[in-house]
Amino acid sequence: MKTIILIPARYASSRYPGKPLVMLTGRDGVAKSLIQRSWEAAKAVPDAHSVYVCTDDDRIRAAAESFGAKVIMTAESCANGTERCADAMSKLPEGADLYVNLQGDAPLTPSWFIEALIHEMRDDEDVEMATPVLRCDAQTYANFVEDRQHGRVGGTTAAFDKHMNALYFSKEVIPYTGKTFSENDVIPVFHHVGVYAYRAEALRAYGSWPVGPLEQHEGLEQLRFLENGMPIRCVEVDARGRVFWELNNPVDVARIESVL
Repeated sequence: MKTIILIPARYASSRYPGKPLVMLTGRDGVAKSLIQRSWEAAKAVPDAHSVYVCTDDDRIRAAAESFGAKVIMTAESCANGTERCADAMSKLPEGADLYVNLQGDAPLTPSWFIEALIHEMRDDEDVEMATPVLRCDAQTYANFVEDRQHGRVGGTTAAFDKHMNALYFSKEVIPYTGKTFSENDVIPVFHHVGVYAYRAEALRAYGSWPVGPLEQHEGLEQLRFLENGMPIRCVEVDARGRVFWELNNPVDVARIESVL
């Protein structure tokens, strides 16, 4: 299946303006921007045919082109990453069977997370879109709880049915347990990894739907699919000992750099 990875990136983030250009330093002492590290994560996916950075900001465009990325300029009116991907799809010089939205704040996304989505949609033609979920370890769960205790809107959790179709996504920690977990516990909370794979029809339909109340309240773009009756297949992935976390707030820079 021909797969194109789209990396939506905007400068005017409400929680962290200029986030795509934040510099992250790895163990080797080399500092690279968030958008470059996200692009490198996308380029590491062996099944990807092409990778594009999708933005409406000339500063991000210039930064992306400086490290060799292909860029699609999208409309300023795009309200979220999925809308930006839909707009980019209509402007691409090539088509594909699948479009993957690797959001520009997720440089720690392992290539096998994306491969798992591609394989799921290759094996089940009824799946219109898919997204990874990762069972929380004790540290990730603690990060979720700490963010909520301090009033920070951090990562997202997911609940799904026995067929692995999403029931709900939330910035709150769901399901609620009221428990403290140790490293050896099996934690019943799944971290939603902000990556999506869509067939063209699903991505095209998204832009025609209005924003619903759940999306508006949670600020989660994927809820628009659920509110319009389109199932989202959750694909459980294995971190293989790696730590996954997105850059949502300034406090996350240190978290990500510690992993890098």
